[in-house]
Amino acid sequence: MDDCPHCVWSAGNPGNNENTVYYYQGRFTVLDIPHNENYARETSPENNYLSKILETKMADAFQSSSIYRQYINSQVITLDPDNDSVIAHIWLIFKSPRSMKENTRRRIETILHQTLNNHSGSLSIDPTSLSLTEISKTTAEKIINNRCGRRARMSATHDRVRGGSNAQEGEWPWQASLKINGRHYCGASLIGKRHLVTAAHCFQKTPNPKNYTVSFGTLVTPPYMQHYVQQIIIHENYIPGEHHDDIAVVLLTEEVPFQNDVHRVCLPEATQIFLPGEGVVVTGWGALFYNGDYPLLLQKAPVKIIDTNTCNSREAYNGMVQDTMLCAGYMEGNIDACQGDSGGPLVYPNSRNIWYLVGIVSWGEECGKINKPGVYMRVTAYRNWIASKTGI
Repeated sequence: MDDCPHCVWSAGNPGNNENTVYYYQGRFTVLDIPHNENYARETSPENNYLSKILETKMADAFQSSSIYRQYINSQVITLDPDNDSVIAHIWLIFKSPRSMKENTRRRIETILHQTLNNHSGSLSIDPTSLSLTEISKTTAEKIINNRCGRRARMSATHDRVRGGSNAQEGEWPWQASLKINGRHYCGASLIGKRHLVTAAHCFQKTPNPKNYTVSFGTLVTPPYMQHYVQQIIIHENYIPGEHHDDIAVVLLTEEVPFQNDVHRVCLPEATQIFLPGEGVVVTGWGALFYNGDYPLLLQKAPVKIIDTNTCNSREAYNGMVQDTMLCAGYMEGNIDACQGDSGGPLVYPNSRNIWYLVGIVSWGEECGKINKPGVYMRVTAYRNWIASKTGI
């Protein structure tokens, strides 16, 4: 055996047995896939479908191997369509004592090689195309932070926003605070290096970009990574005081440097469907209850998508919810977005734990009232509009 499958390498052990975390970047070629540029799009169904298969294959192989204790994570980062094949770029994290570093690396390569060689399933992969390089932690983080919807740090529980709980540092890296004269006013979501989306009604006081700043992080004050606003683009059909087309794009004066705790969320494809009953999360620094106190720390609340017909029932919103809107929360009340959460994100994790912006906090009757869940702008309905304004 060239490995010690049952050794426990305690991080507290002195000397050579102390665990170090190692990062690797790799690539291999998946054969016999008809050329399709959609594989290169990080939010396309094709990309997600193939990435999911490959990620499952890798995770299963490492978890059932002799180095399962050293395995931390493996992900597909990008796919490159190439003639009748797709090149998959991967990213791996392992821990091992320094003395075992080369040994662990050889085992990783062997396991990957065997996995790619195994033709069970529908995919044919060229095992000779495999290459693996060790990279620094900084490079590894940069790779992940440049992709949309990934989270460097996760809280142990899937946890008010009304009825919510404090967010962890870096848990919702796309969440922004839109401030007027330095005071939190609305939420927003980072979707690109210089672009955010928020609610149009956030600019009713003044549409002048000079009055606004944007900051990130979990604390609303002091501002973390403060940015200035160059332009505010409000939906052409939005009418102040009305609920339809309540969406706006904010262009910052400078690019946001993506890092572990600040980077962009994924935008869904216009055709993507999010079904009633799906679990989603709303985040923000809004009031903890109607007309209540505002928190210092970002709040998160797990809610569920509610069927529009239910939301439009007579005892609920009586037909006011349009198909460009989406309801989320609970008909029995309690957990909901509240004042000051407007413009902020409602997000959904796909099966690869990549987060998508499903809704923008828009309106509702008070907060957490029975039969009055939160109403959001449905991002898929505005996907093409967002693209036309941002190129994203």
